[in-house]
Amino acid sequence: MGDDVTVTDEDWAEARREAGTIGRNAALGGIALVAAVYAVTGAVLALAAPDLHGLALVGVGTGVAAALSAPLLWLLAFTAQRKGLEMGSVRVARDRAMRAQARRGEFETRLARGLEMVQDEAAAFDVVHRALRRVVPDEPVELLLADNSHAHLEQMVVASPDGETTPGCAVDSPEQCEATRRAQTQVFPDSDDLDACPMLRGRAQGRCSGVCVPVSIMGRTVGVVHTTAAVGVTLADERVKALQNLANQTGNRLGMLRVMAETQLQASTDGLTGLMNRRSFENRLRALRAEGAGFAFVMADLDHFKALNDAHGHEAGDRALRIFAETLRQELRADDLACRYGGEEFAVVLPSAEASEAIEITGRIREGLLRATGRGDVPPFTVSFGVADSRDADDLDDLVQRADAALFAAKDAGRDRTCMDGHSVPVARTLTALN
Repeated sequence: MGDDVTVTDEDWAEARREAGTIGRNAALGGIALVAAVYAVTGAVLALAAPDLHGLALVGVGTGVAAALSAPLLWLLAFTAQRKGLEMGSVRVARDRAMRAQARRGEFETRLARGLEMVQDEAAAFDVVHRALRRVVPDEPVELLLADNSHAHLEQMVVASPDGETTPGCAVDSPEQCEATRRAQTQVFPDSDDLDACPMLRGRAQGRCSGVCVPVSIMGRTVGVVHTTAAVGVTLADERVKALQNLANQTGNRLGMLRVMAETQLQASTDGLTGLMNRRSFENRLRALRAEGAGFAFVMADLDHFKALNDAHGHEAGDRALRIFAETLRQELRADDLACRYGGEEFAVVLPSAEASEAIEITGRIREGLLRATGRGDVPPFTVSFGVADSRDADDLDDLVQRADAALFAAKDAGRDRTCMDGHSVPVARTLTALN
């Protein structure tokens, strides 16, 4: 009966209705046909049995034929109905499977297109939220993913019929989750069953059923799609398969987004210090200039860096660069930009700040560096700064030249100082060394 088709009770019921109609129609047609044959038989008997005349002859012939053929007609009708029932049930089941496959295929295609269009994880989670609402519209469902340490699970997406963001599974880490630990979908009909997941017990709604589908990113199981329902409310196989496909596509897209983000980060940052590299920094600088936003521009250079390298080795020099980069991260504002400009030279942009404000900020950086080098991780070193205001520069090259000239002035003035470019006058005449 088609080993690849599962016939449900509903399929049998529908097929039985269809077969009953077919059987009844076939029986009525057969009876009519036999009655006609019986009439012919009666006529033949009239010739063969001259003692019988008229209606008596026809009646006897019809009665005899009916008595002989009635069981056969019943058997034929029953066989036709039974065969029709079997064939009809398979056909109904196949139609149902084809409709389910078509729905599943459409869902998978739309989900794939939706995820392909997103460029960050926040947008991906929005697509996942809308997809979860379509797959499980009547029950709460959530997506839990491991944090950067892979030690804790965090709720990234939650969808519920009432639209409320409610707590779901209390599982804390991937190791505590049966689905993530086994990397297999887990279905629990009743939270009170002996082999039910412990995390299903003690829920606010009481006893419940649950389905947990693992999510893998780049080959590592790091999350789960989790939904619950009342005991006795079983999530249909079609919906479980849809959740599995959603989990697979979500994991694949998040993995791709993270690879892209990591690649972009590597392309835009300095590998030693973690600051922006010169190319990405200059792109941001050009964007600020194009917006017409004013800012202070600072050039910084580690004093006597070559001597530090020669005396203590390149490892000490690398540590010095990393310590200064960390000092910049700690002392600068959230919107400020810092980059390793090249070698031991750094550049800083202070949006909306004037050169005079930059003097105060470089002072804080020098104080922070003094504290950092006091820990003894690296031989003490100092840094010189040159400050320029973007409002005084004709273009980006002019701005860099002004800050660079101010930096050289700080070096000439004794190092460990900040020098500021003058305002609206030639650079060479207005450099002032400031302690």
